[in-house]
Amino acid sequence: MWILAAIGSAFFAGITSILAKCGIKKTDSDVATAIRTGIVLAFSWIMVFVVGSAGSIFEISPKTFLFLALSGIATGASWICYFKALSIGDINKVVPIDKSSTILTIILAVIFFGETEKLFLKLIFTVFLGIGIFLMIEKKDYHRENKKGWFLYALLSAVFAALTSILAKIGIDGVESNLGTALRTAVVLIMAWIIVFSKGKQTEIKNIDKKELGFICLSGIATGASWLCYYFAIQNGVISIVVPIDKLSILVSVAFSYFVFNEKLSQKSGFGLFIMVFSTVAMAIFC
Repeated sequence: MWILAAIGSAFFAGITSILAKCGIKKTDSDVATAIRTGIVLAFSWIMVFVVGSAGSIFEISPKTFLFLALSGIATGASWICYFKALSIGDINKVVPIDKSSTILTIILAVIFFGETEKLFLKLIFTVFLGIGIFLMIEKKDYHRENKKGWFLYALLSAVFAALTSILAKIGIDGVESNLGTALRTAVVLIMAWIIVFSKGKQTEIKNIDKKELGFICLSGIATGASWLCYYFAIQNGVISIVVPIDKLSILVSVAFSYFVFNEKLSQKSGFGLFIMVFSTVAMAIFC
């Protein structure tokens, strides 16, 4: 079941990138992040009440609350950086860098959770994964020129995403996964709106294009679905395998970016994508 949940997480995460890109053409990325986080929070709490785990909130230890909060802060930072990168860069450039968080997550999972079973194979496939990512982020001459800064935001997104996975794994120990997701999303929401108000961007909310608002809301729903699958998977499965499977969302993102934004891959980038997929699938099967 946790393998299927990880696959579901990848699918919905891939759709999220496309919907979010459609929703931030004119809308400020920080404002869009805050709005879509509200959608994710509502979606998360609906699932909490559906499964009937709301009452167990009083049984959560202070330590678990702390790590859920830290995970939420890391997620908020990752989202803010990621959607800022998407707003000024191409999906086919931003997404592969964001997926490089897989490498750091695997290393941290080995260190903190002792996931050393078949470690040699994991390291080999991780190296191939890194090669694939390197090939995909190579500058493509036929792409339009984008504003500078997207690379740094995408890189920071990857670092915070890796921290999110590790902190969340600790934070949802003994907590129903839907409840854990809802609690950490509340932290993300608070952080997102603090960013909006601290930058004085709250006045931009009333000027959001209705069509873009619709895409932002849909991206929030897709994110909620992805999270529910993802945190069920890491709670019940092996994090160093779940995370690479989740990163297969790049296949969905690349496919949709081609049809929606006409963002094509070069032969090198396509080969890099193949290596990423191969190493990820091999890791899931053999490790």
